[in-house]
Amino acid sequence: MLKPTIGCEVHVELKTESKLFCSCENSFGGAPNTRCCPVCAGLPGALPVINARALEYAVRAGLALHSDISRKTRFDRKNFFYPDLPKGWQTSQYYAPICTGGYAEYVSDGKIRRVGIARIQLEDDAGKLVRDGDRTLIDYNRCGVPLIEIVTEPDLHSAKDTVAFLKALKRVLEFTGISDLKMQEGSLRCDVNVSVAAESAPPGTRTETKNLGSFRAVARAVDAEISRQTEIVTSGGAVACETRGFDESAGTGYTLRAKERAADYMFFAEPDIPPIEITDEFIDRIRRELPESRASRVARYVGECGLSAYDAEVITADFAVSELFQNVTALGIAPKRAANFISGEVLRLMATHGDEIGVSPSALAEILRMTDNGTLGNLAAKRVLAEVWGKRESPSDAAARLRLLQMSDGEVAEALRSVLADRADIALGFSRGDEKLRGYLIGELMRVTNGRANPITANRLLDEYASYSRKE
Repeated sequence: MLKPTIGCEVHVELKTESKLFCSCENSFGGAPNTRCCPVCAGLPGALPVINARALEYAVRAGLALHSDISRKTRFDRKNFFYPDLPKGWQTSQYYAPICTGGYAEYVSDGKIRRVGIARIQLEDDAGKLVRDGDRTLIDYNRCGVPLIEIVTEPDLHSAKDTVAFLKALKRVLEFTGISDLKMQEGSLRCDVNVSVAAESAPPGTRTETKNLGSFRAVARAVDAEISRQTEIVTSGGAVACETRGFDESAGTGYTLRAKERAADYMFFAEPDIPPIEITDEFIDRIRRELPESRASRVARYVGECGLSAYDAEVITADFAVSELFQNVTALGIAPKRAANFISGEVLRLMATHGDEIGVSPSALAEILRMTDNGTLGNLAAKRVLAEVWGKRESPSDAAARLRLLQMSDGEVAEALRSVLADRADIALGFSRGDEKLRGYLIGELMRVTNGRANPITANRLLDEYASYSRKE
């Protein structure tokens, strides 16, 4: 029986206003080659200057992942041919990374498991190759974008656990505010190192599969590589140490090049950037400014807001959802009321329309107030939320336009009389004491009123009807 061993190299683009070594705008997209300058284009004589905010964000990540922050760090030139790096090297950290050690935890099969962090290094991103028929174009806009590379220990052993770890890591980083972590835009990418060997043997020869941009791609790439290596080893062959790519459409990996050794990169100290000394005062300030962690929010939501541990875990599984909950409760909505509606309807719409939240805290608070004061029924509230999702229309305007505002007591009474007349046999059975028919009559009333009848009013009117009928 062969045992897989997996380690990850996670690349996280930092959410700074400018690039790592120049003042070019750091944002996604834009017309090709419009966000670059002599520094990030690598022109001779252009000198880099470190982005202080990027340095702070790297320390934030280290603190959130329980790493040791280096008091002295420096940059190195990683000399290796990248067609989308015009200066001819990547400015990275090899000899003195900004963070070492640490860990991140994830849950697998009901157990908390831990993955060690070997190092976190600060570096600049490469550009982007764009295929255009039989030629390749290069967009240098991404060159110089600051990123951290989080290198894990080889503590994972399945595709399922690798994805669970990456999702847990993403949640930790979300709560630091250092990146938008949009995998569809390349803000979070992963390389996976995979090897297989006998249970009692050391890990085998590893391969590295590069630039996986989704959790699904990671899972498929890891499973494919485990299967490929297992077949090679069991047939008596030797796995080649190589760098690989993964074709998501075909679900198969392919060789990119023979795996480089550290010597192949020819690392040497970056002569244009002096070593950086990080003081205890600097680290303490960042620690004080570090946003509240997910674990802290879970504890606070349970202790102060009265949520169950399960609801608190659900609400904090996504940073944006947790922020929505906090902002809605700050507007006066009861925490349990907000949590129930968010964990039900908001998460449902996010799953349907994409991960972005399509409602503002003020609009969601307005919907919940309208429900609590009897202006909207529960079903109508769900319809209004779906109607205003991703739009600027106010919930009250949407409810009025869709004729979802709850009816007056007189209108409910009139509609109920119509239902009782149309369902005279059911009404007779109910009046004679068959309580099982109440739900049917209420359902019919909601159907004919498009959910606008207040159920409390409807039940009171039904009680009055039954009482009056029995007197007769």
